[in-house]
Amino acid sequence: MATSYLNQIIQVYIDRQLGSVHPKWKFKYPVNYGYIKDVLAPDGEELDAYVLKIDKPLDKFTGRVVAIIHRINDDDDKLIVIPDGQSIADDEIEKLTEFQEKWFKHEIVR
Repeated sequence: MATSYLNQIIQVYIDRQLGSVHPKWKFKYPVNYGYIKDVLAPDGEELDAYVLKIDKPLDKFTGRVVAIIHRINDDDDKLIVIPDGQSIADDEIEKLTEFQEKWFKHEIVR
């Protein structure tokens, strides 16, 4: 299902702003992290998205889905959203999302 968003322009609602601290796990978010409103992922929660290549905290963001982090051992894919017209390499996605994705076996889908 997440793959249907590849190359689409979407709006991400940010509920974990860059610099904020996770309420349960206490790690700091080095990127903006949010969800797609009214779109449920297989885990029953709204579909999550990392907003990359933006260096300030946001409330919402409209950008292009350029990749998906597919978690192999968890039913919770994550969209990778960046400003339209920009690009990002897989190794940069890995580096920027490592703070959270290091706990999951995953692959980047383009």
